[in-house]
Amino acid sequence: MTAGAAANKYLLDIQDLDVDFEQQRGLAQALRGVDIRLQTGETHALVGESGSGKTVTSMCIMGLLAMPPGRVNRGKIIFQKRDLLQLNENERRKVRGKDIGMIFQEPGKYLNPAYKIGEQITESLILHLKMKKKAATENALDLLNLVGLGKNRRVLKSYPHELSGGMKQRAMIAMAIACHPALLIADEPTTALDVTLQLQILRLLLKLKEKFAMGILFISHDLGVVKEIADRISVIYAGKIIESATKSQLFENPLHPYTKLLLLSIPDATKRGERLRAIPGTVPDAEDVPPGCSFHPRCPLAEDECRDAIPPDIDYGDGHQAACFLIGRKWIHS
Repeated sequence: MTAGAAANKYLLDIQDLDVDFEQQRGLAQALRGVDIRLQTGETHALVGESGSGKTVTSMCIMGLLAMPPGRVNRGKIIFQKRDLLQLNENERRKVRGKDIGMIFQEPGKYLNPAYKIGEQITESLILHLKMKKKAATENALDLLNLVGLGKNRRVLKSYPHELSGGMKQRAMIAMAIACHPALLIADEPTTALDVTLQLQILRLLLKLKEKFAMGILFISHDLGVVKEIADRISVIYAGKIIESATKSQLFENPLHPYTKLLLLSIPDATKRGERLRAIPGTVPDAEDVPPGCSFHPRCPLAEDECRDAIPPDIDYGDGHQAACFLIGRKWIHS
């Protein structure tokens, strides 16, 4: 298979994406050569701690990265055979909201408080699908019903502040899927919700994925949540993908020490009364990423080579990739 044919099978193909931000103290390395490939109909989870580069990745895909201070140094974001980074702003607007939808982490911040929910949903239908106002309103009612808010006009005529947190999240999902996008980006869509609502939203996303044959890029810091929804998982640390695998590969045979420690930190009913494992330290500041493997200051297995050189990304079979010098030589025990 040629490189071009291989690329065509992916709905989204992020290649060597490198992004930094100009700061008073110098350059902040937000992304350091990120590679993510997502197939049509697949839920691909991007997992990592706060500050690891998850949201910057999504902002680059959507064309919402503030430039300056942000700057894309190299890389490609191939979506439906086009490099999004090469599109001008007019072309990006035609893609954003129509072909790519996004659910933001805190809907209260992204829903416009000055406009009713119905107005915010119909806006994209009128803009992208050229619907008349009446048809767009009826379509908005169908969307609200689809996401579990019922086919009535009360929510349609409500302002965001009149809705609960769960209702706001469902309204934002309705906006994101209004034009039946090929790709849906869900950035921490359940973080602000209680456990019961989290499960409802996850089930709703899976239902919508099947209905519209969408690909989903699901961004989260929580592997417990990701286990419920993902087909494939990429683990990001300090702006670099350090492991990528199918869900079963990652949970049954994690290769990178960081992934293993993340898994050990998940609460488990079978370990009731035991202290949860915690990863010492924090994700390094983007202005001060350490040399070598960026995880080495926190890694209990680190050796001299980890401090001196960046480990290559190696495929260990069936698409299970990881970047660590110590795979097969050392291990972390539960």
